[in-house]
Amino acid sequence: MFSFRRRFTALIAAVALAAVFAPPAEAQLKTTIKVSSLTLPVIAPLVWNIMKTRGLDEKHGFTLEIQAYPAISAYYAGFATGETDVVLGGPTVFQKLYQEGVPARIIGTGITLADLVIFAKDPAIKSLADLKGKQIAMDMGSAQFQVVKIYALAKGIDLGKDITVVNANFAVARAQLEASRVDAAMVIEPLASIITRQNPDWKVIFNGAEGWKEVTGETGWELVPAMRAGLIEKDPTAPKKLIAALQDVAKVFHEETAAADKIGAETTKLPPGILSAAISGGRFRFEVKPMSDTAARKSVKDMMELAVKAGFYTQVPDDKIFYAQ
Repeated sequence: MFSFRRRFTALIAAVALAAVFAPPAEAQLKTTIKVSSLTLPVIAPLVWNIMKTRGLDEKHGFTLEIQAYPAISAYYAGFATGETDVVLGGPTVFQKLYQEGVPARIIGTGITLADLVIFAKDPAIKSLADLKGKQIAMDMGSAQFQVVKIYALAKGIDLGKDITVVNANFAVARAQLEASRVDAAMVIEPLASIITRQNPDWKVIFNGAEGWKEVTGETGWELVPAMRAGLIEKDPTAPKKLIAALQDVAKVFHEETAAADKIGAETTKLPPGILSAAISGGRFRFEVKPMSDTAARKSVKDMMELAVKAGFYTQVPDDKIFYAQ
């Protein structure tokens, strides 16, 4: 009897000890969020690398898993096929994916259009209107091209007719202008700050945020975070957690710029000082608001409506494309 009682007491003690040291249920059920990133020194990897390096995913109750792709097409394809759960992308890109049946849900705002710029070498070229009859190098498959075309139409300029467009990605566009094969080039940050450092005589003749505000009253969005509906169904708190982590990343960018620059240089091989220059120059703005913010949601939807008016798409997505947590 004594032996049985002793064994029973030992069993109770073991169970109690296990309960004390067992991880909490929240930790056991921590969601993994897989995100599309790029192997290039551009914005998306800067955002995710800062989040991971600073442990902001764990702080907000999820584990960030970064899937890096070598090209933008693969970057979006990973999200479209479900290989990843989240991607930072252009609002009108998500408009297209949604119409194609991809269960994309925009959960917030992100990078403003301030980082979209057009450079010209000739000091006589001061605006898009001055490019009539000339050539510009642009990535015609990008959301940025759509933004510039919408602006141009509002100004009575038919991009592609009044101005000849040479299709080129951002890096090639810069090279085309450097070789004087075109009269202007469209680029984004951080390449814009690299150009400003290496080619100080080049002039910015168009800024996305300024141009968009001129025709809409809003600064507009270059990149916003979208999450697949499947992950939201699995963990309805995932959007809120990710938005909170992204807001913390924004604080690192704008309140600890030197630290953000260091992480960018170490993880993406971005030249030191370039990210700091983009931020201090006002071309890089990371403003994260959830889609429960009525004004923020409207500003994203306005971009989609203008894309339809410009002829890029046939209809504006229904409100199911937005997830307001």
